[in-house]
Amino acid sequence: MIKIYGSKRSSAFRCYWLMEEMGISYETMPLDFTKGEHKSPEYLQLNPNGKVPTIMDDGFVLWESLAINYYLIEKYNGVELVGNSATDHAEVNKWNIWSITHLSESFFPLVMQKYFNTPDSEATKDAKEKELPRYLAVLENHLSDKEYMALEKFTLADITAMSVANMAVFVGYDLSAYPNITSWMERLSQRPAYQRASV
Repeated sequence: MIKIYGSKRSSAFRCYWLMEEMGISYETMPLDFTKGEHKSPEYLQLNPNGKVPTIMDDGFVLWESLAINYYLIEKYNGVELVGNSATDHAEVNKWNIWSITHLSESFFPLVMQKYFNTPDSEATKDAKEKELPRYLAVLENHLSDKEYMALEKFTLADITAMSVANMAVFVGYDLSAYPNITSWMERLSQRPAYQRASV
């Protein structure tokens, strides 16, 4: 059974969601950030970054959520979630990488502000006024004639992008100007696996 470190309110959520979609059994391992357990010598032996998620699978240890999800897809026969060809894989991975490197990074100053209850800084103002609108427009336009992110079906790209877009809810960012994004998010939130992972 997969053992996973990281709460469902972290980037580990996309791993939980994938495991629910694929019917993979898992056990959540307790890790109390308030007590600094993510920086303990024991945990740092598993993940030297002191971050989550980290998984253990029959003695194999892996961190980084995208690496974990690709590993799970390859080991547990989830190829339908990334497609069958090099171009399919590239299309799905393009949006996976974009979601993490651009959209997620745009949310990051607001997430930090939410966690630490700090006043607006130049970084948070820039995120609100420039960076987030820039990348949300990319996603909004992409979804203008699509129900899903890639391959005209539900894929890993949806899991990755939705897990990042959910940051808007966490930080209280208004998405009403993005109807394609909000309808896509509502559609994905109705998936039974998403609902199970969200509990």
